[in-house]
Amino acid sequence: MASTDNGVDIKVDVTKDGSTAAGEPQDPNDLAGLEAGLDALDSVQVGRTPLRETLTRKVLPPVTAIVLVLVVWQLLVWAEAAPAYKLPSPSDVWGEVRESWLQGTLFDYIWTSVSRGLLGFLMALAIGTPLGLLVARVKFVRAAIGPILSGLQSLPSVAWVAPAVLWLGLNNSMMYAVILLGAVPSIANGLVAGIDQIPPLFLRAGRTLGATGLREARHIVMPAALPGYLAGLKQGWAFSWRSLMAAEIIASHPDLGVGLGQLLENGRNNSSMSQVFLAIFLILLVGIAIELLIFSPLERRVLRGRGLLVTR
Repeated sequence: MASTDNGVDIKVDVTKDGSTAAGEPQDPNDLAGLEAGLDALDSVQVGRTPLRETLTRKVLPPVTAIVLVLVVWQLLVWAEAAPAYKLPSPSDVWGEVRESWLQGTLFDYIWTSVSRGLLGFLMALAIGTPLGLLVARVKFVRAAIGPILSGLQSLPSVAWVAPAVLWLGLNNSMMYAVILLGAVPSIANGLVAGIDQIPPLFLRAGRTLGATGLREARHIVMPAALPGYLAGLKQGWAFSWRSLMAAEIIASHPDLGVGLGQLLENGRNNSSMSQVFLAIFLILLVGIAIELLIFSPLERRVLRGRGLLVTR
């Protein structure tokens, strides 16, 4: 029992180890140390991955898979599993790569399609983002066009090629129209799904702090919906790329140039399976490169910002 100057008695129970009992005032320094310890436990330790580990975990597996595919492919050719005009050898496809490189057309094929795809995707991003915000935040708009967006997302992109050609002709505008019709619904629906998963407490806290209208969308809604929005962007790019390939395969014109889709169609018309395989591999290569160079770093940054990335 202890007595203060004003005559109030304070009872302090001391345990065997000398600490105060639960519920009694404690030293502020002890509380600060406890908070620091809890913060250290909650924080994610992110360090730089050694180069050897990076090569072992990220580079070696895909290289091994590619080597295995090439080995199985060559074994099938040696076993004559299919005629040569149906199943070319890896060396025949490499010959097509070398010939295109020597002619200076290899990068032209890639750039023609990639430039169209990226520009069309940026246009879809500029349209799909505000559309997704509008659908997610306005009930009447959601009830009116929400089901339409879901239906458009499930519609094959190739279905838009014929009407786009009739409406706009054989030009780049037709290509961009097909890309937009394929990508905008995916981007908008991805953002809507991300906004639907925002805890209501975040929105109420933002309004309490004065975040309303565009300020709420910028500082509360978009950051909180970023994981779902990023998933929509990835799907939107996939739809953009597939829509473009469908348009290039079906619609051909000298003014459009030769992209990867047209290269694939030329190989079919020439009955050249080695050229067809070359186009398929280039289309796949572009898709992998966009994922590794753009979307994978964005995803890691988002996960790291939310403390969800331990090592990657």
